[in-house]
Amino acid sequence: MIIAYVAIFRARRTAPPTEGVSGARPLLYTDRMVRQIAPVFFTRDIPATLAYYETRLGFACLGTWQDPPVYAIVARDGQAIHFRRAEPPPAHPDKYEEELLDAYVFVEDADALHGAYAAKGVEFTRELADTPWGSREFVVKDCGGRLLAFGSDTGAAHS
Repeated sequence: MIIAYVAIFRARRTAPPTEGVSGARPLLYTDRMVRQIAPVFFTRDIPATLAYYETRLGFACLGTWQDPPVYAIVARDGQAIHFRRAEPPPAHPDKYEEELLDAYVFVEDADALHGAYAAKGVEFTRELADTPWGSREFVVKDCGGRLLAFGSDTGAAHS
């Protein structure tokens, strides 16, 4: 389960009316309303999760709160993932079979990142491959069983 944290800035104007759409409301627009969305993953063991994300996935810990930690933030290339110490919700019984992702991470070079992760012994549930939707991607199963897809745009979407 992902809970998204969204930073929102003041609205300057509203979108045109949404005629003919049942229950629709006008959207608020600004020059830059949403700045970042960071998933918040639940984990039973923040220190072990931090060690995995630092040593295997190349993230840096930006901070932890309380001792022992109940909350932590890691980041890589300006993108953050938050962790909260809590019992994770039960996984969907077909999570791995149906590849029910917890997060999708857009990257510049999926090939290079896949190679770096393979060298560190990261567990892949789907190996690096081109997709019919025009990306090159792979899926990692992290230390908590979460599925993280990493992909880069190939610019070659297939019909």
